[in-house]
Amino acid sequence: MRALVSVSDKRGIEAFAAGLVEFGFEIISTGHTARTLATAGVPVRPVSDVTGFPEILGGRVKTLHPAIHAGILARRDDPDHMAALDVHGIAPIDLVVVNLYPFSETITRPDVTLAEAIEQIDIGGPAMVRAAAKNHPSVLVVVSPDDYDAVLTALRTETVTPELRRRLAARAFAHTAAYDAAIAGYLSGELFPETLPLAFRKAQDLRYGENPHQRAALYGDFHAFFEQLHGRELSYINILDIAAAQSLIEEFDPAAGAALAIVKHTNPCGAGVGATPLEAWEKAFATDREAPFGGIIAVNQMLDLPLAQAIDEIFSEIVIAPAFADDALALLRKKKNRRLMRALRPVGQSRGLVYHSVPGGILAQEPDLAPLDEEPFEVVTQRTPTDAERAALQFAWRIVKHVKSNAIVFAAADRTLGIGAGQMSRVDSTRVAVWKAQNAGLSLAGSVIASDALFPFPDSVEIAAEAGATAVIQPGGSVRDDEVIAAANRLGMAMVFTGRRHFLH
Repeated sequence: MRALVSVSDKRGIEAFAAGLVEFGFEIISTGHTARTLATAGVPVRPVSDVTGFPEILGGRVKTLHPAIHAGILARRDDPDHMAALDVHGIAPIDLVVVNLYPFSETITRPDVTLAEAIEQIDIGGPAMVRAAAKNHPSVLVVVSPDDYDAVLTALRTETVTPELRRRLAARAFAHTAAYDAAIAGYLSGELFPETLPLAFRKAQDLRYGENPHQRAALYGDFHAFFEQLHGRELSYINILDIAAAQSLIEEFDPAAGAALAIVKHTNPCGAGVGATPLEAWEKAFATDREAPFGGIIAVNQMLDLPLAQAIDEIFSEIVIAPAFADDALALLRKKKNRRLMRALRPVGQSRGLVYHSVPGGILAQEPDLAPLDEEPFEVVTQRTPTDAERAALQFAWRIVKHVKSNAIVFAAADRTLGIGAGQMSRVDSTRVAVWKAQNAGLSLAGSVIASDALFPFPDSVEIAAEAGATAVIQPGGSVRDDEVIAAANRLGMAMVFTGRRHFLH
């Protein structure tokens, strides 16, 4: 039996190859892999001995030869195939152990050049992997060190089943598909290429999806952004909520002060800023003392013991922070059902396109990362906002961007006061926000109101003024803008247009 071994990821390869030798395999190898195995004392035959041709072009050509590919592709149950091998003096290759050049890792380097990236495009490797996977009834193909133990166990117990062969072949084609997708995405340089190359490795199976009867899994590198410090395994809904909460809290610079947001079903139910995380919590929690039960809490500074003690008084599903003080972590860990997540890096600046599935395909768009500070702040009413109103408008505008449309937020400069989300009409969202504030015992006198999109009628502004709001921020752009502005003037309100809406569906 013969095994061809040529790997970029050399984790565990010496022990695996040595195990193959124990089972009677002759090891054929190339370049760096051959030298690694020889140094480890594993008997290895250079591929050039098999092909009768040296590696040339700096290693670009070494395995692209009939002596290799015929040995891999020959069907063992086809007499003509086996006779052809005999005629040409080619021995079969029974196992291919190949993983590809580190293209994805290379292009993540900020200083990488196009020439360097191109040199990490593997040619012979994918050809061998695909050949072995195509002929998997006769050839075992291994593309990941994670499978080494399973393969050795199967060889040892003589349980190399058709199911194992097929599973390894599927992993092999997934490996080359992800590789090609990364190359295509990099070389196209287009935001929306003609063909969208997507390939995500499964990170974990989830217990279920949105409901227990729906199966679900997580793909990609979500765990590169968050480290779970405590609690049960994350669910499908947990992951959506974590992404929503962290995206919101990243609107606030931790150097400017503490900020805290409470999220439920991906919607903010309270947010606040303060001199300390505890003060920010008290303002956020005051917005709605009922909805945060079982909610998600995200803070932009180290979570200290005073905040942990406050959080511990209610049941929270997930707590997210960039760091946890040791005593705070010890306290929060006492409840086994509470998940504690450490935010490792910003989610907002590290995302590519945003995708939503639709029947027969997907929608793709850029994430809504446009800096709010760069949006215009056009005063359209007779009255200009006061400095206090301006600060409150800026705070409310940061929050409303993260509320499901139709979105309405009443706020002061340092806290939310009432939030209306996801209603079928904007005026209903306004009524909900007023009702939520009243239910929480919060006065809206002197508050401001933010709307994620234009007001189609003056009714929402009128309701807001009646509740006590004195200033409005919205994108503008309605055919009835003049009527809405006139209503604000009549009610003595200040109104600013940003010229940019922030729908979130």
